Amino acid sequence: MEIKGSIALVTGANRGIGHAFARALIERGAAKVYAGVRDPSSVSDADLSALRLDVTQPEDVAAAAETAGDVTIVVNNAGVAGFETELLTGSFDGAREAMEVNYFGTWAVSRAFAPVLARNGGGALVNMLSAASWIPRPEYPGYAASKAAQWSLTGALREGLREQGTLVIGVHAGFVETDLSSFTDAPKISAADVAEQTMDALANDRVEVLADERTKQIKHALAQPLQQREEARTGP
Repeated sequence: MEIKGSIALVTGANRGIGHAFARALIERGAAKVYAGVRDPSSVSDADLSALRLDVTQPEDVAAAAETAGDVTIVVNNAGVAGFETELLTGSFDGAREAMEVNYFGTWAVSRAFAPVLARNGGGALVNMLSAASWIPRPEYPGYAASKAAQWSLTGALREGLREQGTLVIGVHAGFVETDLSSFTDAPKISAADVAEQTMDALANDRVEVLADERTKQIKHALAQPLQQREEARTGP
């Protein structure tokens, strides 16, 4: 996938990993980057074109696909944690929001922009996933479940959009230095590092990014017996 001269849309591009994706695209020569955000006034980067887009609102998604009809790269980054939903007690509201944004939001944007990408030559669709896609997380089960669902969706999109020539990339990372992971002192990778690895995947038509060693260990353990998977999950 040629990044130089491309037109991209990044959801949730006003901060964190989303802004790192947007900056990396600009630095790799993208001609235009739409920043799809709920509040366009929150986009302070003058190099980005703010676009109102709440991924849970069908009218916003449809309007964005109409306005950004020139895109060749779509990055589904918008996400929420839903960490307030506990495993055995409390409300399911956080988990429902995580599923609405992380899973259904990604699906809605992908569905709306698939014909746009097809019309513009195929292009690429990038989904920001997580190491939590592959491991149970009793501390935040709603978030992990939404990311597992999003990973499954990413595979379905890869198969479903292959004929139209769309490259579909899943980006997995453990804790990243953003507000979302501010609750933990665990080792973290920088958002810029995640973005740069993703740009390399785009440039070389690779369908998966495993952004840190922990994520690579967890992915490798999927093919192992359950006991070894548990050890990989709980290890250092």
